[in-house]
Amino acid sequence: RIRPQLAREKIEGCHICTFCMPAEPQVMLGKDKAFTYDYVFDMDSQQDIIYTHCTEKLIEGCFEGYNATIFAYGQTGSGKTYTMGTGFDVNISEEELGIIPRAVKHLFRGIEERRDSATEQGKPVPEFKINAQFLELYNEEVLDLFESTRDVDGKRQKSTIKIHEDASGGIYTVGVTTRTVTSEAEMMQCLKLGALSRTTASTQMNIQSSRSHAIFTIHLCQVRVCTPDDSESNETDGRLANGSSKISSEFETLTAKFHFVDLAGSERLKRTGATGDRAKEGISINCGLLALGNVISALGDRSKRSTHVPYRDSKLTRLLQDSLGGNSQTVMIACISPSDRDFMETLSCLNYANRARNIKNKVMVNQDKASQQISALRTDIARLQMELMEYKTGKRMVGEDGMESINDMVHENSMLQTENSNLRIRVKAMQETIDAQRARLTQYLSDQANQVLAKVGEGTEEIGNMIQNYIKEIEELRAKLLESESVNENLRKTLSRANTRSSLYAGGGSFSPAHFAPEIVASDIIEMCVCVCVCRVCEDHVSDHEEGEELEGEEEEYEMEGEESSDESDSEELDEKEDFQADLANITCEIAIKQKLIDELENSQRRLHTLKQQYEQKLMMLQSKIRDTQLERDKVLHNMGSVETCTEEKAKKIKLEYEKKLSSMNKEMQKLQSAQKEHARLLKNQSQYEKQLKKLNQDVAEMKKTKVGLMRQMKEVQEKNRVSECRRNREIATLKKDQRKHEHQLRQLEAQKRQQDLVLRRKNEEVTALRRQVRPTSGKVNRKVSLPEPLQDPSHRGIPGRPHSAGAVAPNGTPRKYPLRTGSVYTTRTARAKWQSLERRITDIIMQRLTISNMEADMNRFLKQREDLTKRREKVSRKREKIATEGTDTDRSIQSLNEEMDALAANIDYINDSIADCQANIMQMEEAKEEGDTVDITAVISSCNLSEARFLLDHFLHMAINKGLQAAQKDSQVKMMEGRLKQTEINSATQNQLLFHMLKEKAELNPELDALLGNALLCVTCKLPLYVCFSLLASDLLKLCGEAKPRKARRRTTTQMELLYAGSGEFDSPTGDFSASLLPLAEAQEGTGDMGCECICTHSEANTFGGWPGVKKGVINPVSSPKSSHAARLQCVYVAEGHTKPVMCVDCTDDLLFTGSKDRTCKVWNLVTGQEIMSLGDHPSSVVSVRYCSSLVFTVSTAYIKVWDIRDSAKCIRTLTSSGQVSSGDSCVSLRSLSIPPGENQINQISLNPTGSYLYSASGNLVRMWDLRKFVSTGKLTGHLGPVLCLTVDQGNGQDVVLTGSKDHTLKMFEVTEGVQGSIVSCHNFEPPHQECIVSLAVQGNSLYSSSRDYCIKKWDLSRKRLVQQAASAHSDWVSALGVVPGCPVMLSADRGGLLKLWHADTLAPLGDLRGHDSPVNGLATNSSQLFTASDDRTVKIWQAKGSLEEGIH
Repeated sequence: RIRPQLAREKIEGCHICTFCMPAEPQVMLGKDKAFTYDYVFDMDSQQDIIYTHCTEKLIEGCFEGYNATIFAYGQTGSGKTYTMGTGFDVNISEEELGIIPRAVKHLFRGIEERRDSATEQGKPVPEFKINAQFLELYNEEVLDLFESTRDVDGKRQKSTIKIHEDASGGIYTVGVTTRTVTSEAEMMQCLKLGALSRTTASTQMNIQSSRSHAIFTIHLCQVRVCTPDDSESNETDGRLANGSSKISSEFETLTAKFHFVDLAGSERLKRTGATGDRAKEGISINCGLLALGNVISALGDRSKRSTHVPYRDSKLTRLLQDSLGGNSQTVMIACISPSDRDFMETLSCLNYANRARNIKNKVMVNQDKASQQISALRTDIARLQMELMEYKTGKRMVGEDGMESINDMVHENSMLQTENSNLRIRVKAMQETIDAQRARLTQYLSDQANQVLAKVGEGTEEIGNMIQNYIKEIEELRAKLLESESVNENLRKTLSRANTRSSLYAGGGSFSPAHFAPEIVASDIIEMCVCVCVCRVCEDHVSDHEEGEELEGEEEEYEMEGEESSDESDSEELDEKEDFQADLANITCEIAIKQKLIDELENSQRRLHTLKQQYEQKLMMLQSKIRDTQLERDKVLHNMGSVETCTEEKAKKIKLEYEKKLSSMNKEMQKLQSAQKEHARLLKNQSQYEKQLKKLNQDVAEMKKTKVGLMRQMKEVQEKNRVSECRRNREIATLKKDQRKHEHQLRQLEAQKRQQDLVLRRKNEEVTALRRQVRPTSGKVNRKVSLPEPLQDPSHRGIPGRPHSAGAVAPNGTPRKYPLRTGSVYTTRTARAKWQSLERRITDIIMQRLTISNMEADMNRFLKQREDLTKRREKVSRKREKIATEGTDTDRSIQSLNEEMDALAANIDYINDSIADCQANIMQMEEAKEEGDTVDITAVISSCNLSEARFLLDHFLHMAINKGLQAAQKDSQVKMMEGRLKQTEINSATQNQLLFHMLKEKAELNPELDALLGNALLCVTCKLPLYVCFSLLASDLLKLCGEAKPRKARRRTTTQMELLYAGSGEFDSPTGDFSASLLPLAEAQEGTGDMGCECICTHSEANTFGGWPGVKKGVINPVSSPKSSHAARLQCVYVAEGHTKPVMCVDCTDDLLFTGSKDRTCKVWNLVTGQEIMSLGDHPSSVVSVRYCSSLVFTVSTAYIKVWDIRDSAKCIRTLTSSGQVSSGDSCVSLRSLSIPPGENQINQISLNPTGSYLYSASGNLVRMWDLRKFVSTGKLTGHLGPVLCLTVDQGNGQDVVLTGSKDHTLKMFEVTEGVQGSIVSCHNFEPPHQECIVSLAVQGNSLYSSSRDYCIKKWDLSRKRLVQQAASAHSDWVSALGVVPGCPVMLSADRGGLLKLWHADTLAPLGDLRGHDSPVNGLATNSSQLFTASDDRTVKIWQAKGSLEEGIH
């Protein structure tokens, strides 16, 4: 659950770092880290929704006897108490009630509903008993919140409450007050009483913070009627059904307990500001939550499920043992804050909940023993009845091996039933289609006949209906005829195939179709039935024969040889079975035939009766019609005779018409009479049919009796066969079991023999080795042989960290004739490889945690800065509103305030971006840590044998000792530095007082000095550190006195200020002002004679190379000049040699030289003495860039920048990373590591501004800015699409001008004002770009030179920002370095082939070239008089110009 943002967080400008996916139970943290849970509730979720989804089902489960637990977890102030509802407020509304009050209402409402339901159904009313307990876990002491005698000081007394575990593993407490509750009001009163007694206090993060874990427990006991299930009542037979009334009157007792746990929030002391008792409470809370987290990790981590679960580490986990992995339905609500200020706490809470989601509890109903036994017996009865039914129906069967299995016929039957249902649906659909088509055809034919009759003039409605009925009947009969013909044809084909298969049943049946010659349909039916029966008999015969063959094949596989008698008995049983089946098939066939004949005769009688009625009706109708027609004729004739006007012709016409009608009716009457005669003839044969039907019924009854007898006899035979088959299967299973037992014993004996052989062989090898060692007998060797075996292990005797050469030299110093066995060497090599992998894994874990810690510190620093800037912006906003209301000098003041507001908004945006970057890097590191955790260290350790385990344990012991020694040394150094810091602060305060006293008199005469003293007093008033005030005042005084100008190398006297601050050089402050450089080495030597050089050499020998015997220091050797008259004017005068691998970068002053190499070191050289004075090592990879300023050396390796202070010792004081992290000391990997950590990028080059106050590092496609006075990242230069490969910094118009070249072929200019923060975009893009990536830059005055891999050198005018000159194909290879020759307008370029070329700086005209190195040139640097080139040949050459180079190199 995500709580809403607080008003304080909104005022401080905190952003929301969480996002809920719509319609998905997923929450996003940061940019792309997703966590999935069962439910996710956003900031706008209400209390009732949370209760409905999380708790409602748990309360219903309690009524069924299931335990339940719900607990809220999260940092302090995340809304746990509000969610659970344990913090009561007088003004709380109904909608804001928490989980516990709603659960209490639900519980008592459910009780009333169940009582009312039982009363309505006439059942006994269930009895309920509810008890409540309220515990508090305060400082690992279990306290009772219901205890009435509890006082304020009772918390400090030891608790008497004990925690026990019953036989079934359930947890219960002794000595706790239990209150019986009968209503909702009593329960709420108990809850309020306990909540008011709970320990709360105020911290900086939460006004009302819970200082203890609270557990509110409800015990529910109910006695209800135990009713059997419907499935059981359906499956019981009649005997069990008679006793069901007794079962229904039994009662069962169900118990359940519901834990409502309100955990105290995890907190950090530096954020809560807790001290004293509050701090102790916070530590105790975090210890309990840590133990809870360990339990969740052990239960939820798949790799740790087999390990011990530490329930007993804390009383909290002990009380919740049932809820975590036990008998309980548990719901965990993770309450988190959406603000980015609480990002780390939110991430930890989400990971915590993600692990808890993997826990699987084992839930069961809590019943008393009698109820459990009754329910178990009922379950067994239902199961046995089901199995019995399955055995009876043939679904379950016992195989030949004695194992139960499901009959294949069951699966086949289910498949056939499914197919049959599908076919029935299909047939039904087709039948409906046929009926519809037939109706349409009938309608069409009847319409056609009616049209014909209408044309003739004889069509009436009755005749039309009669025609339609006849046509319909004709179509139905035709369809039946076609169907019968098709079935007959198929049956004839089947009969022919059956006759070809077997000739056993060639005859048709006992009845011949000749008796039914008058009825064609009956003969067809007889023939159809005979064919069907014969086909069935043949198929049964064939299938039985095939089954017999399969049974015989299976029996041949399992039976022993020589059992011929059993084969004969099987064949006899099979023949007998076939005879029974044949007789049964014949009887079934005859019964079917006669039954079909009986049905057909009955149908024919019914049809005859129907036809008789129809013909009689039609006959009577026609006779009445004839009479009516005759009467009408007579009437018409009579009328015609009476009418005089009627003519004779008309009378004849009418007479003819009626005569035609009469004749037609007479014809129809004759037809009906003939049909009546035919019907009478059929009725005469009806008596014969009735006799035949009676006889057939008698035959069918006799045949059914015969069939029943045969089936009974077959069942007896099958039962006998089944019993014999079961007996045979049991014997076979017994034999197989004995055989498997013998095989298992045989394999055990073989394994035991192999193990004994292996032990014997190893013992023989050990004896042989000991004999070889004992040959040169001496007292020392005898003592070594008498030592126990563990001490003789070569891996154990070896010195850690050094390879153990086995078998090289004997103990007395003579070479061994026989070396040790190779098995131990191989074991040592394997153990060393495992140790190296473990050591790398430990180092990676340390680096990951250190990086995350640094990122978290940076994020907290950014949050603090954002808070300060937000407050400052509010202050400026109020000031602007005040000025606007006053109206004095409004425009100018408001404009300046608006500018200040915009600057503050930009800084806040930059800080928000930095916070988002830190969060993304932390998430990336977490993912990398999760991926790294897949490398299971336990798997490596578990795969070790005894000697390897000893080897690893020995190395772990030495590592622990070394790390402890280093930690103790660091602690002593820290204490010593703290003492020096305090002493320096005391000295600084004394010097400040002296300074104020000395300048107090002069301040009255000099107003500038008075202003400086006022600023210094203001700094002291603002509680700034004394060394900051001191350094600011010192720099201002130096400027005021004119001492801040660049010094020249000359002999001079000590000034008053230097005498005053003589002791300040001892203070090693990395945060001081490094803008003023140290005195050059040559100047120091002039002032102090030879002492300076001697001191430097002694220091380098003592501190740098003291611990590395055999390391050879580098030397700068002179190079003899050529004696030829055509010698070059640019000559190599010295060569610096000392690196063991290619030199990658170089930097220099007039007195010092700095070189970085692939050997992971940076060497510092004295150009006056020509000696290497120190070597800066322990880089993770090659040193690719080096810069020096004000006694600080900056070296770059992979994604790290190391800051070295070389004033009194070569130590690393800071480590900067490409992502903007800063850590004290040397925090990068000491081992060789070419991989870049997640979230970091390769740093290609660094550069300092001319004052030395800012450092710019090119990493990825951006340049990061560093303020060296505070060692913090202040912003970044963005705009490149590819990695930035080179950069240089110049000064112009009071701001830094940063020029960058990238892999995207572009050259950009950035203008950086001192103090600016945030992301800065380029102010100019130089056009046209290079054709390849830019690799080097050089600046001289107002000109910029750039070189690229397209072999081209370009000259740009910085003031006009345009291209001036370019030299296409300047080199035949990549141009790798550029530089300006000191003292003359000449530019020098070097390529990968080692060639050096000189160019005129103004016209870019070539002045000549010479071979500088035989390998690629990687770097180039210049001081006031010399050039330095670094190459892959592991040397640095020093070049000096002899004369003017403008006229040419020679």
